[in-house]
Amino acid sequence: MVEEIVVDGRRIEITHPDKMIWESQGITKIDYIHYLINVSHYLIEHAKDRLLMVWLYPHGIAGKKIEKRSVPESAPEWISRIFYKNKERMLLNDTATLAWAANYGAIEFHVPFDCHDKPDFPMEMVFDLDPPNDTSFHLVVEVALKLKELLQSLGLLSVPRTSGSSGLQVFVPIEPIYTFEQTRRITTFIANYFQEQMPKQITIERVVSKRGNKLYFDYLQLWRGRTMPVVYSPRAKRHATVATPLTWSELEGGIQPTEFTILNIRRRIEEKGDLFKTLTTEKHNQSLREILSFIEKNKV
Repeated sequence: MVEEIVVDGRRIEITHPDKMIWESQGITKIDYIHYLINVSHYLIEHAKDRLLMVWLYPHGIAGKKIEKRSVPESAPEWISRIFYKNKERMLLNDTATLAWAANYGAIEFHVPFDCHDKPDFPMEMVFDLDPPNDTSFHLVVEVALKLKELLQSLGLLSVPRTSGSSGLQVFVPIEPIYTFEQTRRITTFIANYFQEQMPKQITIERVVSKRGNKLYFDYLQLWRGRTMPVVYSPRAKRHATVATPLTWSELEGGIQPTEFTILNIRRRIEEKGDLFKTLTTEKHNQSLREILSFIEKNKV
């Protein structure tokens, strides 16, 4: 069975539209594609001009993933793309490309921290808080709120976001004039401070088997070529969870990542607006000059 939809004036044939992707939520392939179209404006504002990586799950979300970065040979000529390091790389710059990619089999959408036309200058700093297990989100909240206070003391606005999995990410919009090396100095400084302050709860050990029952304070993901899920991207999890921006008051009041799914994100945006806009359409280009000067002066 094939269903044709028109997106941005492009005709896209959706194969197997009734295929069930998230059985526990009753979400079919065409439901999933309609979700993406509905949130595409917000999702694309984060992804545009960044080299796209999609995760394909040909044997279902419980199966093995395949990472795809280059434009497939079967892709139509109108797919957003850029020639980069001798390869045609996908870009997620329009809704038609998003819908096509979903039909192709993409379940998750990931992008790097920098744009292809200004490489090596990240658009944001990100801290990824990864709990030891699915029942430890209270620890994530505790650390995130302390991180928010520290960032505020440094004069920096930040936005918390569920990862769509079990953890949380804290985004700090910055002026894209600082290199990865410069931002790494700041994230390293903050990560070491947190490990000193909360040694029983936090680890910065990258090897999973050595973390024990501690929260992993990931400050290393922010680097060239590494990626994060695009905001509002679904994740290949049983509950059809989505990478969802939050308010700090929501986090303090008590939430669980499984609350935010394909089924309720559109209504949430209608009610609360796009809580990620300080990183996209109303980007805050925050300066890191004083923090870098402090680190340099104190050799920390």
